[in-house]
Amino acid sequence: MENTKILITGVAGLLGSHFSRYLLDKGYQVYGIDDLSGGYKEFVDSRVVFHKINLLKKKNLAKVFAEVKPDYVYHFAAYAAEGLSPFIRNFNYSNNLLCSVNIINECIKNDVKKIIFTSSMAVYGEGLPPFNETDRPSPEDPYGISKYAVEMDLAQAGKQFGLNYSIVRPHNVVGIRQNIWDKYRNVIGIWIRRVLRGESILIFGDGYQKRAFSDIKFCLKPMERLMKECNGQIFNIGSDTEYTLNKVATILQAIAKEFGYDARIEYGEARNEVKYAYCNHQKAKMLLGFKDETNLAGMIRDMFVWAMKQEDKEVKQIPYEVTKGMYNYWK
Repeated sequence: MENTKILITGVAGLLGSHFSRYLLDKGYQVYGIDDLSGGYKEFVDSRVVFHKINLLKKKNLAKVFAEVKPDYVYHFAAYAAEGLSPFIRNFNYSNNLLCSVNIINECIKNDVKKIIFTSSMAVYGEGLPPFNETDRPSPEDPYGISKYAVEMDLAQAGKQFGLNYSIVRPHNVVGIRQNIWDKYRNVIGIWIRRVLRGESILIFGDGYQKRAFSDIKFCLKPMERLMKECNGQIFNIGSDTEYTLNKVATILQAIAKEFGYDARIEYGEARNEVKYAYCNHQKAKMLLGFKDETNLAGMIRDMFVWAMKQEDKEVKQIPYEVTKGMYNYWK
C-alpha cells in the first residue's frame, strides 16, 4: 500500500476528507484536489499532498496528473444541490459534467488503473423505492441528469479505451466536516447551522418526504475495496432505514434541547423534488462487505457537538441563472 498513489478530487468535502484519512491510516499515498468552493482547507488532513485547482482548468489538471502519476482516482468533486440545479444549469453542468469529463480524459491519457466515481441516487428520479441498481435511471433534475451523463460516459470510455471504473450511488451521507454553511444542500447540516444561530428548523413542504440518512464511516471500507474489485459495476451505498423529514426534525430538536437550544420547527414553500427516495443495498452487502450500522440520533448528536465547536462561517449565495419560479426561501 505504501507505494500505491491515490488521487482524490473533492478532498476538502465530506466524503473526501473522511476517505483520505481512512486511506492514509492504512498506508496509502494520498493526493488531493479541491478548489475550496464547497469545502474548507482546514478539513483536509495535513498528510494529504494538496493541490488547489479548479477541474475546469485542463492544463492545471494535466500538470497534476503528470506530476502525481496516480494509480487510482476517486472522483468525489461535485456540487450536489438537486433542488437548486434547475436555477443554475450552466454552473451545474460545468461542475458536475464537464469537470468529470476532464478527469476521465486524464485517466485515459495517464493509464490510471481505475477510476471510482460517486454518482447519486438522483439518477433514479421518481421511481419506486427502495431503488435498485437495475432500475432504469430517469433523473428529475439537472443534477441527476449530469450524474447519469457521467455514468454513461464512463461506460463508453471503458468500452473504447479499456478504462476500468466502478460507480457508487451514495445518498444523504452525513458526518462531521460536512459543509453546514451551504444554504442549498445537506439538510441536516442546514438545520444544525440554523439552530445554532437561533433560527428555526425549516422544512420545505409537508415534511413527509422520506430519506435514509447515512453515516459516512460505514461507506469507507466498501469504497476501498472497489480499487481492485467489481470493474464496471454500480453500487448503492447508504443507510437501510428511511425516515420522514418530520421525524428527523424532531430528533434534532430533542438533541438541540440537550445543549440548551430551543428550536422550533417551521414549514416553508414546497419545492419540486422526489417525495420518497431511498435505496436497496443488497448488492454492496454481498460483493463489498458493506454493513450499515447508522444510528441516526447518535450521528446527529456527534455532528451537533462538532458544529458547536466550529468558527461560524459566511453562508454564500450562488448567483442564479434563472429566477423564474424561484422558491421564496432562496430569494
